[in-house]
Amino acid sequence: MSLAALMAIYFVQLAAAMSPGPAVLLAARTSLREGFGRGVWLAVGIGLGAVIWAAAALFGLALVFKVAPALLTTLKFAGAAYLLWLAFKMWRHAGDPLDQHIPDLPRTRSVPRLVWLGISTQLANPKPAVFFGTVFLTFIPPSAPGWAYAAILGIVMFNDTVWNVLVARIFSLEKTRAAYLNLKTVIERVFGGLLALLGLKLALT
Repeated sequence: MSLAALMAIYFVQLAAAMSPGPAVLLAARTSLREGFGRGVWLAVGIGLGAVIWAAAALFGLALVFKVAPALLTTLKFAGAAYLLWLAFKMWRHAGDPLDQHIPDLPRTRSVPRLVWLGISTQLANPKPAVFFGTVFLTFIPPSAPGWAYAAILGIVMFNDTVWNVLVARIFSLEKTRAAYLNLKTVIERVFGGLLALLGLKLALT
């Protein structure tokens, strides 16, 4: 497999990682509320979730969906329900006061829970499944060697993790945080509304 092919996969998948969606939204919100460190662990989970979808695609996900389309439909509605549940929680607690002290280690959400939140958010969204099962696979030659699969999964992990770490960094800055604290209820409800819209769009398309 050529370097040019790997570079094409890198840029196509990077564009997918950068597209706005539930994962990016949660990375921004987590960093605003809980600081950069927690946002980084969430980003690691998002990267791992993307790797799971990519690995599934490489090992036959597209064929499974073709043979059993009802599976994709079930996955779509389950993902929509999960996003709507997250949106409801955001909206319900939008008016709660925020503890401005950010400890080094979270007490309410441990590192494993943050990583799992990132993974589960990715797995609840069939959009990556469709991307990896269609567009993504067209860039991978059928005769790709084993090392190429490892390299491709590394690219996916790098792109999704680093992009969401950058999002976390931007939204953890003091100026961004100060603006958030002044408009917490409004911003939380906007975030919740956006997640709800994403969930409804997922269910209806």
